[in-house]
Amino acid sequence: MERTSIQIGGIELTSPVMNASGPHSAETGEIYELSARHRGAILFKSCNVAGLEAPDNLKNLGVEHFAALARELTGRGKAVFGSVVGNNDDELVNVAKILDRAGVKGLELNLADDYVQNSVGAFASLDRLKDVIGRVRREVQAVLAVKIPPKLSLEPRAVVDLFKQIGVAIAVCANDLAKDFTVDLRNGVTPGAHRSVSQVHAFFEAGGGLLDVVAVGGINGGRDAYIAHLTGAKAVQVGSALIKEGAGALGRIDRELDNLLGENEKSSVNEIIGTLRFQG
Repeated sequence: MERTSIQIGGIELTSPVMNASGPHSAETGEIYELSARHRGAILFKSCNVAGLEAPDNLKNLGVEHFAALARELTGRGKAVFGSVVGNNDDELVNVAKILDRAGVKGLELNLADDYVQNSVGAFASLDRLKDVIGRVRREVQAVLAVKIPPKLSLEPRAVVDLFKQIGVAIAVCANDLAKDFTVDLRNGVTPGAHRSVSQVHAFFEAGGGLLDVVAVGGINGGRDAYIAHLTGAKAVQVGSALIKEGAGALGRIDRELDNLLGENEKSSVNEIIGTLRFQG
């Protein structure tokens, strides 16, 4: 499905659909299944140095477990992204370095999770954010993504400007569209005056096309993915549907997105990214 091939952070991907960090992305068997059943990239579950038993959403076997899987899967030509957590700056840097040396294409700094926010406090201020991300950026070669807290006290434009300065290529943002949000898929028009309709949309507009955005949350079908792309998402992460259906959910959403692109006479997903228009 060439229509759904993209490039994000300079990385060529055969699909804009990937798993969210967490569901079916921690154990060896489930990661193998994801790799076998979906042609797109794999995102590992967020990990720290030694592993965690709690909280449950961050339960993991430690970074060396994922580094071994990264070496194997990248050796097969699979695009792999690592996800990094830690309870201090040094741990974030160490985890990122190990995954980077294992060959991951990209690194997601999961600075949005409460576990990291409460201990590291990266989003307490722009200066603090610069310190945390800057240390990681200086130590790794992989494309860098940062997961944004759903409730952000900092202005998106200020964060985007900092990302450009440091060398962050991707922002992972909440796909928090209102439940009553409507849009015409064919022409990309939504009723009402111009406004930020989601965190994805806010960061896309703040970046002026120079920062790639990944949408996470609420992606249960191809239509959801299509709308996220209209609001500015370059790629989408799938969580709930993956939990309900298993690894096959990713391929289904990719196929549904491809079908919608065809129905709306689009030759590539790139034609619709950030093309949302307002009418009111």
